[in-house]
Amino acid sequence: MNIKVIGSTKVGYSLPKEEAVDFSGKSAGICYLPDTLDTLFSESKEKTERRANGNIKSGHHSVFGHPTYNLSFEEIPKILAMILNNEKMYNTSEKSARYTVMKPSEEEKELYEKWTKKYMEVISKKYPEFEEKRVKKLAQENARYLISIFTPATVMEYTVNFGQLNYIINWAKDYIEFEEDNNFSVKLKKVFKEFLEAMPDLEIEGLDSRIKGRSFSLFAKRENREEEFGENYCTTYLASFAQFAQAQRHRTISYEISLLDEPKYYIPPIIRGTELEKEWLSDISSLEEFFPQGMLVKVNERGTIENFVLKCMERLCGAAQLEIMEQTNEIMKKYLENVKDKPELYNYLLPYSKGARCTFPGWKCNSPCIFGGKKAMDRVI
Repeated sequence: MNIKVIGSTKVGYSLPKEEAVDFSGKSAGICYLPDTLDTLFSESKEKTERRANGNIKSGHHSVFGHPTYNLSFEEIPKILAMILNNEKMYNTSEKSARYTVMKPSEEEKELYEKWTKKYMEVISKKYPEFEEKRVKKLAQENARYLISIFTPATVMEYTVNFGQLNYIINWAKDYIEFEEDNNFSVKLKKVFKEFLEAMPDLEIEGLDSRIKGRSFSLFAKRENREEEFGENYCTTYLASFAQFAQAQRHRTISYEISLLDEPKYYIPPIIRGTELEKEWLSDISSLEEFFPQGMLVKVNERGTIENFVLKCMERLCGAAQLEIMEQTNEIMKKYLENVKDKPELYNYLLPYSKGARCTFPGWKCNSPCIFGGKKAMDRVI
């Protein structure tokens, strides 16, 4: 076996789209290779271009997935990051919103600062052993539920292949043109317009997915899906935008969302049943038009039993976001209940249902959390 690099990402280099097309055209030649790779890669530019154009017209676009682009996004809204991250064909490094001081509108900022202080007070009272730095970070994590998913705050690197990037560009154009206007879509159309204006010139005419009938995968295209648990599972639940952004990182699992007809909001457990709950709901609902991260959406989750266990290994943890830890645990309980008459599946899941991941068979935690295996599942922060 002989292995060699025939193309690579280079720091500071922006691959011209013409070179990306040329690379893809050569890649297409491998499918019907009459000679050697060296012969293919030394063919005339015109021959490669004809082959690439033929692939564009025929809809055989997979060859355009070989060239990749590393894109940096600064001050983009969380909703755009969520849309991009739901497409699976990517790598991303994103500045966390859990522990970041945000830069929202004046209305959001006032409430964010108010609730950061309130959460610091209740967290310190509930967990007096926490140091001030930890308390502040946890307070920010909960206060950020008030910040809009349209607030331009996220910084991330996004690596995507050339073909997929062209699909995304065209999906954004289609959303702007065809999506019916409502409070949410009008805001998102503005985001997409800014996205298209900021995008470098990397679009190739005809390199779109219209022939395949594809569009952004984030938004549910069916009202309801039947719930089932077995070798594969399908379940629907309510989650905040913030939790969903965490969940969709599990790219082996399929996720889609739909907005609720009547807005509902996540209530952090540490204030549930206290005098602060009513005040919290009053404040966050006052930001309805901003679509705060704490607004609940209907989430459909589908995957295999093995990939659900992999999700448990990440999310059933004292260091994970509390909301997604609780939701993952609820799905585990529901899964076990539905496969109790299927011993092989039930016994496969059972070892992962007794606590946080540090209780899992064979698991060794390199950075133990402050809660431990049992208390992690009972925490309220």
